[in-house]
This record gives sequence, structure tokens and C-alpha cells, in this order.
Amino acid sequence: MAALQGGTIMTSSSLKCKSTRISTTCTSSTDCFGWSKNLNKRSSSSLSLTCRKAFMELRSMKTTEKKNNERTDSFSYNNKPPMDLSTNYRSGESKIESDARRKTKIVCTIGPSTNTREMIWKLAEAGMNVARLNMSHGDHASHKQTIDLVKEYNAQFEDKVIAIMLDTKGPEVRSGDVPKPIVLKDGQEFNFTINRGVSAENTVSVNYDDFVNDVEVGDILLVDGGMMSLAVKSKTTDSVKCEVIDGGELKSRRHLNVRGKSATLPSITEKDWEDIKFGVDNKVDFYAVSFVKDAKVVHELKDYLKTCNADIHVTVKIESADSIPNLHSIISASDGAMVARGDLGAELPIEEVPLLQEEIIRRCHSMQKPVIVATNMLESMINCPTPTRAEVSDIAIAVREGADAIMLSGETAHGKYPLKAVKVMHTVALRTESSLPNSMTSPSDPTASKSHMSTMFAYHTSTMADTLGTPIIVFTRTGSMAILLSHYQPSATIFAFTNEERVKQRLALYRGVLPIYMQFSDDAEETFSRAINLLLKKNLLREGEHVTLVQSGTQPIWRRESAHHIQVRKVLS
Repeated sequence: MAALQGGTIMTSSSLKCKSTRISTTCTSSTDCFGWSKNLNKRSSSSLSLTCRKAFMELRSMKTTEKKNNERTDSFSYNNKPPMDLSTNYRSGESKIESDARRKTKIVCTIGPSTNTREMIWKLAEAGMNVARLNMSHGDHASHKQTIDLVKEYNAQFEDKVIAIMLDTKGPEVRSGDVPKPIVLKDGQEFNFTINRGVSAENTVSVNYDDFVNDVEVGDILLVDGGMMSLAVKSKTTDSVKCEVIDGGELKSRRHLNVRGKSATLPSITEKDWEDIKFGVDNKVDFYAVSFVKDAKVVHELKDYLKTCNADIHVTVKIESADSIPNLHSIISASDGAMVARGDLGAELPIEEVPLLQEEIIRRCHSMQKPVIVATNMLESMINCPTPTRAEVSDIAIAVREGADAIMLSGETAHGKYPLKAVKVMHTVALRTESSLPNSMTSPSDPTASKSHMSTMFAYHTSTMADTLGTPIIVFTRTGSMAILLSHYQPSATIFAFTNEERVKQRLALYRGVLPIYMQFSDDAEETFSRAINLLLKKNLLREGEHVTLVQSGTQPIWRRESAHHIQVRKVLS
């Protein structure tokens, strides 16, 4: 049976702590700030001060050494420290440690290319963390099959989990069916009509009755996010007359956008409500709600979920022009956000998209909400076995900006190379993470109020783990402390042990968190030992390694009162 010993934390002899275990317990707001303020009962107060001083000296030594080793000509990106690029490129080998674990999560859209048991297993082993169900395609029967397969996979592992995200179709405006593609040439006249079933050389129907009222003369219509574009020249009571600017082939049911405008449709349609109920019945983990324009729709959905007693988190998709002025309230009301760059780049000038991506990620970080970057990340790999260099850079930028997850859409839904796409995304994310310095966000409000205790505790835990170079083990019933730790993005993995299956599945989305299901016993030490045994068995820890052990405090597991507790221990077999 594995043992946990409070071993020596400092490597320099002048910095050794003689205590057998360093621990911190916070039961009040003032206690929370000194992580090394209170040692266990066997330690003296003078020794506590020595350890704290040693910890800060070691942190200072590491920072100074790092600064001295930095090249004077290195650049910074958005005021971030320079990356570690020390690689022997001539060898052709990437600088990724063999036991490195990727922190940025991968969302894969399941479709015809991947909706079998074999492919879902292979996607999971290649790196998929979240399976996305795109309700714009398929029916409830096919999506139910995918849900059942994912749940079958999850039931087989304690330390592996795939979360399920249901993505609503939303109020999409689409062209009607055509018997064969219509070729649009630059400069020709072409019409859209609200009359159903029209398909001619110069006219096709749309599925939205208020289409004529929503557009104005001079507006630019985009087909499939800009693959074709038309300028509105005039309109009648039932038709919009356009001139083709950029031509192409118009196929059936193509997505239509008006540059700079959002359709005056409800964010959640009747079909969406049917799909949401389907998600409740099948206990999905997340909803991704399309075309959210304001916080009202988020509150409406959450109220509905409460009446259903459904524990499902709501992720808002930022993809409409109307959502940008309301970003703060939308993200505040939600449980997370997705940067849906396809429609966002259609409704807004395309040069604004990378700036908005960075801003949305920043806002989500400030509110401690997970954020997903989506659309076109490896678009070329739908048909090609290798990505473009720009796509690789796109993934790296999203990782460097701090996205919790990056998403594949058509690449895994109907692409020719779904497994290769996941492996590319995994490798690029892992390599980018290996180059990132420790750059955690400090708490926005350093006051010692009780409402900030957990935040301050998570920050100091992350600082401590990074300085000592240890992974973090957290025990949590609700997932709240694991989520807070993820927000500060420590360098090592956060092993989040929970006795709630729903919490385990939800934590699969958060950056750096490896959720593990385990029943807690009434004895804390026995639970610690079982956790360490499992990690050793799965080769997730090595004998002799130090770990930072965290007991989450808002809902105490082994105490009668709320408490926060950190220990640094050495793993022994």
C-alpha cells in the first residue's frame, strides 16, 4: 500500500524544513493568507516562519535564475514572458517530454465519420475530452446512439472520461432546396424570396418570413460565412433583389448572414427546446446555446433546467453582432463561453475576430468561466492529411491565450482524417504548453473577506505547486476548488478526485484538470492512500515524487466545519 511521507521540500541544504509534513488549514479569512502560517500540531511556530522564509527564498532563487537565463533579444507577446524555444531542431524531434500531459482540452464533433463504437474509442485514446452533438444535423436516434457509446466508454474507466455537449441549432436563416447547384457569376442579378419551394436560375426561397424586413438596400448578404457574397439592390413585399459580388455554387440549405446584423429571431427556437428536453432526458453535461444575444435567454434556460432538476451547465456561443455589446452580462449569466468564429466573422468584419477572441478569453478568465475556441481550426484536414501552417499557428495562439478547450467541427464530423486531426491538435497544444512559462493570474481583489477565501487559497496553492514543481491532488464533492485551481493554470496536472460522477464528467472541460471518480471513506488518510495507489497504478505518479494535497473547503469532506487544507507530501510505495 502506498505511503505518503512529509518529506523534504527544499533541495538546498540551507533551505531544508525539518518537519515531517507541511500543512495549512484555513478556517477563517485571516488564516487563508499564510499558506505556511500554520504547520501541524507537531511543528513549532518558529519552524513555520523558517519554512515560509525558505519557500519564498526558493521562489526568489528560481525566478532570478530564470531571468538570468533569458536571452536579451527575446520578445514578449501581449506582455507575457518569452517562451522556451530551446530545441535541437536539426534532430527533427519536438521538445515534448514523454510523460507530459496535455492541459488544453479537445472538443470533437461526432458525425458520420466518427459515430461508431470503434471510432469513439479511438478518438478518446487520441485525445478527445468532450464529444459534441451538433443538433443542426442528425436526429435524436443517431445522437442517442452516440450518447450511449460515450457513457459505455466512461463506465469502463476511473481516470478517463468524455463529457457530452449538446449544441443547439439556433435561429439559422437558410436558403431553400435546389434540385442541383445554381452557379452564381460575379455581377449577375439574383433574388431571394420568402415564398416557399421556389428554385430557379435567378431565384431561390429562404426559410425566414421576416427576411425582407430584416435586410436593407446596401446590405451585404453572405452565403456560408462568406464563401459567396451578394449586395442588396432593392426589395419588394416578398423578395430581395441582389447583385452577386463573389460568385460560386449555391447548393441546398445554405446558411445566410447579413454583414453587421443579427436576425430578429429568438435565440432558442421550438426545435431547440425539443433538443434541450432530449438533453435533459439523456443527462448531457453541457449545452452550447447558439446565437445568444443577451443574458435573458440564459436565465430562461437555467430556470427551465431548475424545474427539471437537471444538472447541466450552459455554455453560450458568442457568434452574433448583437452579443458583443452584452458580453459581460451574457458571460456572467452563463457557465462558460464558446468563441464561434464562423458566424462571428460573417456578421462582423473578419479582422475583428482575433481581437474578439482574445477579449472573450480574457473576460472568461476574469469571471472564472471556461472558454472554448471553435471553427476552422483544422479546416483543411477535412480533405487533407496534414494541416496548413496557419492552422497550426491558430491552435498555438488559442492555447497561449489560455483557452480551456479547442474544438474540431467538420474535421471529425465528416472529414476524411478525423483521428489525424485530433492527433495534430493534441501535439500542437502539448508542444505549445511545454514552452509556456509559469504566468498565473493574481486574485483581482486581495482583500481577506470570506467570499474571497477560496480564491486566495487556490491562488496560493497554485503558486506553491509551481514553485515546488509538484502536481496537485484535490478532493472535491462539487468541483469548485478544482475549477478555481484550473483558473490559475498551474504548470502541473490537477488530479481532481470526486465521489460524484456528474462532477467528474463536467471537470473534463477544464484546462489542466484530470478528473477521477473515487468513493471517499470516512478516514481521510485512507482516502489519500487509495488516491495515491490509483495514480501510481496508472503511472500518473512516480515513487519519490512530491505532491501538493488539497482538501476543498466550502463543503467539508472530513470536518464538521468549512475548512481549507494544503499538504506537501512525498510519495512512497
